[in-house]
Amino acid sequence: MADRSENAIRLRGLGRDYGDRPALAGVDLDLPAGTSLALLGPNGSGKSTLLRILATLLRPSRGEVSVLDCDLPNDAWKLRGKIGYLGHEPLLYEDLTGRENLEFQARLYGLPREEAASRIDSDLALLGMSRRSGYRVSDYSAGMKQRIAICRAVLHRPSLLLLDEPDSNLDPEGREAARTLIGRSEELGWPAEGPVTRVVVSHEPEKARAESDQLLELAIGGVQA
Repeated sequence: MADRSENAIRLRGLGRDYGDRPALAGVDLDLPAGTSLALLGPNGSGKSTLLRILATLLRPSRGEVSVLDCDLPNDAWKLRGKIGYLGHEPLLYEDLTGRENLEFQARLYGLPREEAASRIDSDLALLGMSRRSGYRVSDYSAGMKQRIAICRAVLHRPSLLLLDEPDSNLDPEGREAARTLIGRSEELGWPAEGPVTRVVVSHEPEKARAESDQLLELAIGGVQA
């Protein structure tokens, strides 16, 4: 078994309940830093729940969870600045423009203004959103919202990307462009301080297998299949 210092994520007996209903049960995982994990399973198997626990948005009901050498939930405050989370919904501020959403995010992470502006310009250009970044989000298509949400997830250059169906609402051109921001470490168009680890929820098993180093498949009830 790999030592925890070699792993970006280490789970032992992870469980999460909603009332009397188990959403996850007995999940074990060792994920080395810099690798990509595909999280597979039918609807209701706990994939998004697991992602939200790793993102410190949910507390586990039982088990051990270590993410980037931080024990959850106690060390969640140390971890949040190292995570890029893309949920199933983009959760953007509809009354702000795409650029304003990113500028607000940059302030939350304490990025210097010039550095933030440079990253925002670069990421918007990579995803083909430079010209439309001045439009209100409420006027965006679902695909445009997804592109801005992807930019937001990586703006602070995280060490861990947690991606819930990142291809949702993207056309083939958008999917290819997104790889430069949320692909494997060797595909990223931005410099990282160290290896970037990914956990990707997917409903496309064959595509996930081709694009990942490791698979974790969950069954109904959140048990490892």
